Amino acid sequence: MRKTHYITFRNFFHKPSFKPSTNPRPFKAYSFVPFSPLAMLDPTILTIGGIVLGIAFIEQILERLGVIDLADQFEKVMRFILPVTFYGALFYFFATFMF
Repeated sequence: MRKTHYITFRNFFHKPSFKPSTNPRPFKAYSFVPFSPLAMLDPTILTIGGIVLGIAFIEQILERLGVIDLADQFEKVMRFILPVTFYGALFYFFATFMF
């Protein structure tokens, strides 16, 4: 960051205002936003996705165990929850994503 050089009004008219500035120290700036796939690794979205995948996994296990009635109930619930969760996470991602 450059330092601000102040000159008085009198010096502005009588002396040249250009003064060689010192070289700024180099610094490294890292930004994951806005064009990085790492920005999608938001903990909220990952948690919601993990919960949804866990419920889908439980549904598959119940179906393999032969508890079809309970698996059908999970399927009816997930038929509503999956689209709501997807569009909610998509809205949250774009609402909190800095362009």
